[in-house]
Amino acid sequence: MAKRRDLIRMTSDEMRQFISEQKSLQVATLNKDGTPHLSTLWFGIIDDEIVFETYTKSQKILNLHRDPRITVLLEDGTEYEKLRGITINGTAELYSEPEDVQKYAAAVISRNHGIDLKDATNAAANLANKRTAVVIKAEKTISWDHTKLGGSY
Repeated sequence: MAKRRDLIRMTSDEMRQFISEQKSLQVATLNKDGTPHLSTLWFGIIDDEIVFETYTKSQKILNLHRDPRITVLLEDGTEYEKLRGITINGTAELYSEPEDVQKYAAAVISRNHGIDLKDATNAAANLANKRTAVVIKAEKTISWDHTKLGGSY
Protein backbone atom coordinates (compact mmCIF):
# COMPACT_ATOMS: atom_id res chain seq x y z
CA MET A 1 0.00 0.00 0.00
CA ALA A 2 1.35 3.40 -0.99
CA LYS A 3 2.10 5.92 1.71
CA ARG A 4 -0.33 8.82 1.90
CA ARG A 5 2.56 11.26 1.34
CA ASP A 6 3.41 9.52 -1.94
CA LEU A 7 -0.24 9.71 -3.04
CA ILE A 8 -0.47 13.49 -2.70
CA ARG A 9 2.98 14.46 -4.03
CA MET A 10 2.89 16.49 -7.26
CA THR A 11 4.97 15.56 -10.28
CA SER A 12 7.42 18.10 -11.73
CA ASP A 13 4.91 19.02 -14.44
CA GLU A 14 2.11 19.38 -11.90
CA MET A 15 4.30 21.64 -9.74
CA ARG A 16 5.25 23.78 -12.73
CA GLN A 17 1.56 24.14 -13.66
CA PHE A 18 0.51 24.87 -10.06
CA ILE A 19 3.16 27.58 -9.66
CA SER A 20 2.09 29.20 -12.93
CA GLU A 21 -1.50 29.46 -11.62
CA GLN A 22 -0.57 31.24 -8.38
CA LYS A 23 -0.44 34.99 -7.86
CA SER A 24 1.07 35.44 -4.39
CA LEU A 25 4.20 34.02 -2.84
CA GLN A 26 4.66 33.75 0.92
CA VAL A 27 8.31 34.43 1.75
CA ALA A 28 10.08 33.50 4.99
CA THR A 29 13.51 34.82 5.95
CA LEU A 30 15.31 34.77 9.29
CA ASN A 31 15.46 37.81 11.53
CA LYS A 32 18.65 38.60 13.43
CA ASP A 33 17.23 36.90 16.54
CA GLY A 34 16.41 33.73 14.56
CA THR A 35 12.65 34.25 14.41
CA PRO A 36 10.94 33.99 11.02
CA HIS A 37 10.01 37.10 9.08
CA LEU A 38 7.03 36.41 6.81
CA SER A 39 5.71 38.48 3.94
CA THR A 40 3.61 37.98 0.85
CA LEU A 41 4.41 39.38 -2.56
CA TRP A 42 4.08 38.85 -6.29
CA PHE A 43 6.70 36.88 -8.18
CA GLY A 44 7.93 35.99 -11.62
CA ILE A 45 9.46 32.91 -13.17
CA ILE A 46 12.71 32.92 -15.16
CA ASP A 47 14.30 29.65 -16.32
CA ASP A 48 12.00 27.65 -14.00
CA GLU A 49 13.20 29.64 -10.96
CA ILE A 50 11.00 31.85 -8.81
CA VAL A 51 12.14 35.47 -8.72
CA PHE A 52 10.89 38.60 -7.01
CA GLU A 53 12.06 42.11 -6.30
CA THR A 54 11.47 44.37 -3.34
CA TYR A 55 12.82 47.49 -1.68
CA THR A 56 16.50 47.18 -0.85
CA LYS A 57 15.83 48.52 2.65
CA SER A 58 13.08 45.97 3.38
CA GLN A 59 13.47 43.60 6.30
CA LYS A 60 13.55 40.54 4.04
CA ILE A 61 16.53 41.90 2.07
CA LEU A 62 18.38 42.89 5.25
CA ASN A 63 17.78 39.36 6.54
CA LEU A 64 18.94 37.73 3.28
CA HIS A 65 22.18 39.72 3.29
CA ARG A 66 22.87 38.31 6.75
CA ASP A 67 21.61 34.79 6.04
CA PRO A 68 20.65 33.77 2.47
CA ARG A 69 18.42 30.87 3.54
CA ILE A 70 14.86 31.31 2.35
CA THR A 71 11.61 29.36 2.37
CA VAL A 72 8.64 30.14 0.18
CA LEU A 73 5.10 28.81 0.12
CA LEU A 74 2.50 28.73 -2.62
CA GLU A 75 -0.86 27.31 -1.63
CA ASP A 76 -4.55 27.21 -2.42
CA GLY A 77 -7.74 25.52 -1.35
CA THR A 78 -10.26 26.35 1.33
CA GLU A 79 -11.45 22.81 2.08
CA TYR A 80 -9.18 20.02 3.32
CA GLU A 81 -9.87 17.73 0.38
CA LYS A 82 -8.90 20.54 -2.02
CA LEU A 83 -5.69 21.76 -0.35
CA ARG A 84 -2.71 22.05 -2.67
CA GLY A 85 0.66 23.61 -2.10
CA ILE A 86 4.39 23.73 -2.57
CA THR A 87 7.09 24.69 -0.09
CA ILE A 88 10.55 25.45 -1.41
CA ASN A 89 13.58 25.67 0.85
CA GLY A 90 16.68 27.14 -0.66
CA THR A 91 19.16 29.94 -0.93
CA ALA A 92 18.50 33.46 -2.18
CA GLU A 93 20.74 35.02 -4.79
CA LEU A 94 20.55 38.81 -4.53
CA TYR A 95 20.98 41.25 -7.41
CA SER A 96 21.15 44.99 -6.83
CA GLU A 97 22.65 46.33 -10.06
CA PRO A 98 19.87 48.30 -11.82
CA GLU A 99 20.10 46.37 -15.10
CA ASP A 100 19.77 43.06 -13.22
CA VAL A 101 16.89 44.31 -11.07
CA GLN A 102 15.15 45.60 -14.19
CA LYS A 103 15.27 42.14 -15.80
CA TYR A 104 13.72 40.43 -12.78
CA ALA A 105 11.22 43.22 -12.09
CA ALA A 106 10.07 43.02 -15.71
CA ALA A 107 9.31 39.31 -15.27
CA VAL A 108 7.22 40.08 -12.17
CA ILE A 109 5.39 42.99 -13.83
CA SER A 110 4.73 41.12 -17.06
CA ARG A 111 3.39 38.03 -15.28
CA ASN A 112 1.17 39.85 -12.79
CA HIS A 113 -0.12 42.70 -14.94
CA GLY A 114 -0.46 40.69 -18.15
CA ILE A 115 1.60 43.06 -20.24
CA ASP A 116 4.22 42.45 -22.88
CA LEU A 117 7.73 41.84 -21.53
CA LYS A 118 9.11 44.81 -23.50
CA ASP A 119 6.55 47.17 -21.95
CA ALA A 120 7.20 45.61 -18.55
CA THR A 121 10.94 46.19 -18.99
CA ASN A 122 10.30 49.88 -19.60
CA ALA A 123 8.09 50.07 -16.50
CA ALA A 124 10.66 48.17 -14.45
CA ALA A 125 13.35 50.75 -15.21
CA ASN A 126 11.70 53.10 -12.71
CA LEU A 127 11.92 50.50 -9.95
CA ALA A 128 15.49 49.37 -10.43
CA ASN A 129 17.39 51.97 -8.41
CA LYS A 130 15.76 51.36 -5.02
CA ARG A 131 15.14 47.65 -5.25
CA THR A 132 16.92 44.32 -4.98
CA ALA A 133 16.00 41.25 -7.00
CA VAL A 134 15.96 37.78 -5.48
CA VAL A 135 16.34 34.49 -7.33
CA ILE A 136 15.40 31.44 -5.28
CA LYS A 137 17.83 28.56 -5.73
CA ALA A 138 15.72 25.58 -4.68
CA GLU A 139 17.37 22.92 -2.54
CA LYS A 140 14.33 21.03 -1.25
CA THR A 141 10.78 21.07 -2.58
CA ILE A 142 7.76 19.57 -0.85
CA SER A 143 4.37 19.42 -2.55
CA TRP A 144 0.89 18.24 -1.72
CA ASP A 145 -2.34 17.90 -3.67
CA HIS A 146 -5.20 16.52 -1.60
CA THR A 147 -7.46 16.38 -4.67
CA LYS A 148 -5.50 13.27 -5.66
CA LEU A 149 -7.14 11.42 -2.76
CA GLY A 150 -10.53 11.65 -4.43
CA GLY A 151 -12.25 12.74 -1.22
CA SER A 152 -11.01 9.75 0.82
CA TYR A 153 -8.74 10.14 3.81
